[in-house]
Amino acid sequence: MSTLEIRDLHVSVETNDGPKPILRGVDLTVNSGETHAIMGPNGSGKSTLAYSIAGHPKYEVTSGSVTLDGEDVLAMSVDERARAGLFLAMQYPVEVPGVTVSNFLRTAKTAIDGKAPALRQWVGDVKTAMEDLRMDPEFAERNVNEGFSGGEKKRHEILQMELLKPKFAVLDETDSGLDVDALRVVSEGVNRVKGNSDIGVLLITHYTRILRYIHPDHVHVFIDGRVAEQGGPELAERLEESGYDRYLTARA
Repeated sequence: MSTLEIRDLHVSVETNDGPKPILRGVDLTVNSGETHAIMGPNGSGKSTLAYSIAGHPKYEVTSGSVTLDGEDVLAMSVDERARAGLFLAMQYPVEVPGVTVSNFLRTAKTAIDGKAPALRQWVGDVKTAMEDLRMDPEFAERNVNEGFSGGEKKRHEILQMELLKPKFAVLDETDSGLDVDALRVVSEGVNRVKGNSDIGVLLITHYTRILRYIHPDHVHVFIDGRVAEQGGPELAERLEESGYDRYLTARA
């Protein structure tokens, strides 16, 4: 079993007016095989948590710790974090002109594992994963995210997760911009990865609709950069009924 531990995490982001605190003391523990839903309104710090774990240079950790099986994640470079088993599915995946999906995936797999995958096995794995995600085979020869629809970008993120096999995946609003069919396919992809491994998942979302397909073990409500409440799946059901108003009213 692996464990991702976040302790009293404080994070600031640089603005035109100087550093702005975003996370104000976050505590969170995710174990192998668990799914944690991180929910909250816009501006509550959910994406800041995701990018801080991944090592985005825009976000400065001012105090606290993030450890993976006792190892200091914050002391690692971005590529070291990936090799240690961390994966981020971005809310807004960037375009990479001139790099095909097939080359990108194999290069990433080689970098993560420290050796190139056996070609015949790799080709079969990619083909199977793409079929499961209902992706056209020609997709592999397109440039990464260039001209992709929102659904294609999100399927590509899940394709990466399925092939790279991380210990922990942070899915930053993977449901954003997806229609019902794409949401179902992407959710099936996440559930398939979980069913075939002990991956731990941090699922960041505004809405409960994706939780109809990906069932969380734990739900955490973020308000103003802190965990305002946490519980089981029943907490998500309460949010579906009442929204975030009671947290925002209490804050005021």
